[in-house]
Amino acid sequence: MTDLVRRIGPTARVRVVESSPDDHEREDLVVAEEPLEIRIAWPGAEPQRAWVTMRTPGNDFELAAGWAFHEGIVGAESLTEVAYCTDEDLTPEQEFNVVTLRSARPVDLGHRHDAMSAGSSACGVCGKDSIEAALTTVRGARWDGPPPSPDVVRRLPAGLREEQSVFARTGGVHAAGLFTADGERHVVREDVGRHNAVDKVTGARLLAGDPVADAYLVVSGRAGFELVQKAVAAGVGSLVAVGAPSSLAVHLAREAGLGLFGFTRDERTVRYS
Repeated sequence: MTDLVRRIGPTARVRVVESSPDDHEREDLVVAEEPLEIRIAWPGAEPQRAWVTMRTPGNDFELAAGWAFHEGIVGAESLTEVAYCTDEDLTPEQEFNVVTLRSARPVDLGHRHDAMSAGSSACGVCGKDSIEAALTTVRGARWDGPPPSPDVVRRLPAGLREEQSVFARTGGVHAAGLFTADGERHVVREDVGRHNAVDKVTGARLLAGDPVADAYLVVSGRAGFELVQKAVAAGVGSLVAVGAPSSLAVHLAREAGLGLFGFTRDERTVRYS
């Protein structure tokens, strides 16, 4: 029986020396960062490693399912099981750092995933060769509701912050959330990797049997190409970022018909597409 006491949480305590008028040593809380290996299995095939990312432990099944969905590897109709790996050769420290997804249908990991070994918490595109390739990853119905409302868009980051409990304690994580056209919050997830947070949001909806697309996907940082790619794959209406977009993010959003907003605050937002 696996000892759940060994399971790593989203934060860790460390000793620090604070330099101030009165230098002193104290305990501090930092965000946890650990590797997560994602494996894919299907009938007649043993689990194969598809990706390794550095993530904040927690919602690991959602992260794995969301990543595989965004990459076009498995869909809601083919994902049959998500579980931690129980290989006997795993050390206790690794037990909760390997997740296996099982697909009802054969999976073609392709050359991009055959050679894939590791990723950092700062990357997420995983070898996309072009905007054209990114546009082929749409996995389900696109959200087709009313045009985005600037009044709603401007208040979305505040709704996201209300659920950023790990950030409030550590200041060290990104967040992503899915919202309705009226600004109602569906789900918010946090992670040291901005792309992981988005994967967790989609994975949460996927595993709950809910639509992965809605009016707004909101992110706490900048809007890079990889986040736009995931938003397009999920079929959301608009991506709303607190920070700036990149040129390639703007290009992809325009090609895909995705609304893209940056520099979003209570009093201001900038629309790029």
